[in-house]
Amino acid sequence: MITVHHLENSRSQRILWLLEELGAPYEVRRYERDPETMLAPDSLRKVHPLGKSPVIEDDGLVVAESGAIVEYLIGKYGDGRLRPEPGTPAHADYLIWLHAAEASLQPLLLMALLFKVMPERAPALARPLVKGVAGTAMKSFVDPRLNEQLSHIDRTLGERAWFAGEDMSGADVMMIFPLEAAQSRMEGADRYPNIAAYVSRTHSREAYRRALERGGPYAYA
Repeated sequence: MITVHHLENSRSQRILWLLEELGAPYEVRRYERDPETMLAPDSLRKVHPLGKSPVIEDDGLVVAESGAIVEYLIGKYGDGRLRPEPGTPAHADYLIWLHAAEASLQPLLLMALLFKVMPERAPALARPLVKGVAGTAMKSFVDPRLNEQLSHIDRTLGERAWFAGEDMSGADVMMIFPLEAAQSRMEGADRYPNIAAYVSRTHSREAYRRALERGGPYAYA
């Protein structure tokens, strides 16, 4: 039996979606964030030294990191599903987007979030200075690169239903989390209609809905 150590409002929600798509049996151990720091509880460190989620256990093996978990589960339980045939153009797209989620898009979204909350958490006297620095960083660095990424993604999704072609794959499992966050947090998200349609299409899948039922309340941001 696969055990998913599932932290509320985190990347582990997409692992539940993947397992529902695969039809693999699993159990959920749910963890709540610290209400003040919003960090994962220390109890997760008993599972993995970094105390992060997602983490899965399978036949005594502990696997961390979203991308590694997706590849592991598809390799073991996919039976040819959710991964295009190696050597094909679709497989190349699969690999690109499987890794782009955390390597290219998610870091920019994290920076955007940090620069947003920095002024709010700075001491009152330093707040104007911190706000100015954060605003400059967003305008000169984060926003242009984030819009470039999202524009590229929107164009891609205007040409195909899913990231690796016309069939849903593990690349979509990886990409949905940052795109949900972008849709929920960003001003001007309506500039990317294909992304909005893609997120809606994902949310309408029965497996995705079952994953929400198993994982509990999930704030898409």
